[in-house]
Amino acid sequence: MTKRRELAKVVKTNDELRFALRWAQEMAGKALAAGPVQITLGRQRRSLDQNAKLWPMLTDISRQVDWYGQKLTPEDWKHVLTAGLKKQRAVPGIDGGFVVLGLSTSRMTKEVFSQLIELIFAFGSEHGVEWSDQSNQNLYDLRNAA
Repeated sequence: MTKRRELAKVVKTNDELRFALRWAQEMAGKALAAGPVQITLGRQRRSLDQNAKLWPMLTDISRQVDWYGQKLTPEDWKHVLTAGLKKQRAVPGIDGGFVVLGLSTSRMTKEVFSQLIELIFAFGSEHGVEWSDQSNQNLYDLRNAA
């Protein structure tokens, strides 16, 4: 079995595009020796750094907000808030309860992930969350990264 390997190039200008197309052709040509190659275009996904900045905010909310009489984990809050961002649907589960059909944060673009962070900040502020120093620093960093 061949190890799957993905390569990515971020392109910001037409000059970079010409270089990237030559690079993609060269890399795909080499990879064809092992079998068919898939070439995909898309927007940059959220970074690991962005994702790491998410968790202190979710932890602050988890510690301070009761949701309909329940304390939720940071992971639970991630699901609630990502569902709120894209107005996701919930369907009955096969053994009861509900399943949210939703958006994975790992598949979000950087722009959409930034919208999620802003939504989390707004939600927490509306619910009286006192942000930790780490959350405040992360929000500052994200807003000034552009």
